[in-house]
Amino acid sequence: MRIALLQTDPTVGDLPGNAALIAEGVRAAAAQGADLCLTPELALLGYPPRDLLLVPSFVQAAEARLTELARELAALPPVLVGTAWPTPGAPGRPLYNGAALLRAGRVQTRFPKTLLPTYDVFDEDRYFEPGPGPGCFELDGRRVAVTICEDLWNDSQFWEQRRYPGDPMGAVATLGADVVVNLSASPFTLGKQQVRQKMLGHLAAKYRVPVLYANQVGGADDLVFAGRSMAFGPDGALLARARAFEPDLLVVDLGAGGAPPAPGRVEADDFAPESEAWRALVLGTRDYARKCGFTRVLLGLSGGIDSALTAAVAAAALGPDNVLGVLMPSPWSSPGSVDDSLALGRSLGIETMTLPIAPLMAAFDAALAPAFAGAAPDVTEENIQARIRGNLLMALSNKRRALLLTTGNKSELAVGYCTIYGDMSGGLAVISDVPKTLVFRLCRWLNASQGREVIPAPIITKPPSAELRPGQKDEDSLPPYDVLDPILEGLVERRQSPDEVAARGFDPAQVRRVAALVAGAEFKRRQAAPGLKITDRAFGTGWRMPLASRLRT
Repeated sequence: MRIALLQTDPTVGDLPGNAALIAEGVRAAAAQGADLCLTPELALLGYPPRDLLLVPSFVQAAEARLTELARELAALPPVLVGTAWPTPGAPGRPLYNGAALLRAGRVQTRFPKTLLPTYDVFDEDRYFEPGPGPGCFELDGRRVAVTICEDLWNDSQFWEQRRYPGDPMGAVATLGADVVVNLSASPFTLGKQQVRQKMLGHLAAKYRVPVLYANQVGGADDLVFAGRSMAFGPDGALLARARAFEPDLLVVDLGAGGAPPAPGRVEADDFAPESEAWRALVLGTRDYARKCGFTRVLLGLSGGIDSALTAAVAAAALGPDNVLGVLMPSPWSSPGSVDDSLALGRSLGIETMTLPIAPLMAAFDAALAPAFAGAAPDVTEENIQARIRGNLLMALSNKRRALLLTTGNKSELAVGYCTIYGDMSGGLAVISDVPKTLVFRLCRWLNASQGREVIPAPIITKPPSAELRPGQKDEDSLPPYDVLDPILEGLVERRQSPDEVAARGFDPAQVRRVAALVAGAEFKRRQAAPGLKITDRAFGTGWRMPLASRLRT
């Protein structure tokens, strides 16, 4: 038996386009002798469809497209398609999430998902009713058990603490399955792939059955999917692994007549955090722009390391010819910052433009002079500079019909070291889930991996500064980033209290101040552009903190 894993990059809501990707994959798999094809989770609708699932006409259109797809593929191998369909009118949620088996020109049977995640970015209990458990079907004398994504993530021997009382894989053992397949849309986060491989290998060995996993690839709003579809033999060994961060077709030979599965293609990969983060950011930026209808992007170049990394990601994602870097020097901008920005533009091969903001600053000062009479200059004037720049960038975005990328990192967003309607203006916050220390590591890694200074050395070595007043440095307002980032990791990703973070050796007063900054900046994050999630806890759809709250955690 040969099973093909169709690692597709669907677009949410694009039923014709997603069906075409599936059909194309099935035809290619048939040419390679596949007996069964497997798509990712909800591949027909695109994952995650979110509240599109609450629109009855969308669900009806998906059902109609599924029926058309079954007819179109009638003469080809059967295919398990990830989709959603209405429940039969019983009490509960209105839909099932699962797999539909298309065979011989019709939808032969359906397999609903059992475990519905509601943590982090997931909210499946909002839409779906859980299925009763895994099901099987016969193919060429073998029993194929069908599971959907989370159904594999609850083994009591692998996880110290399980999220659900039941384990669908335990039920698979009673079904006499000869192979387990899993339709998945498991988002990327740094380091998750190694855990995923260990878990799937553990399950295959525990139940002495091959486990095949088809994962989505591509960007979907704030989420990035790395693909890396895989197959494991009954001994738990990795048989095959598809490419990372790009669509692929992986055909796995499970053998015939009692023969063991044949080792397949295992794509080389790099699990270093810098390599993974870079590829995720490039793919997420490319797909966000493409799926939102943009072919060009622009961003402000300050001469700092954050805008440099964002520009490098943009150039890799959309091509240098489609990126505009805008310099907006003020009287406080150092000559080095201007020179470094121009050098970066030449290194990346992108277009640059210079729009000095001193005349606009003077105009604002004059207009506000009567209202500000008797008040000393403070952060207000600094914010005006940021908002002038934001206005210029948005004007260029409108005029050029280009997506504006914001350049703030996770450390800044966490503590509110950013300006609403200023440097936060834009349509995509590319590095908003990249801590400042990782920004530095990524730039050094990029230069080393390319064998040249993609990011000019002065940008990496200069002290970070917003340059909104003479001699300003980030450390005037914040702890050093090599101190701030571990504190933020404890508060944000580990969900620790300030006392728990301080117990790890940090100054308690400093930790409490950072915790207060994180809580006080919630209103800014609520108005930020969507950002690409690459860590276990990002300030995106999985972050649901209240705005009006007195608790400081």
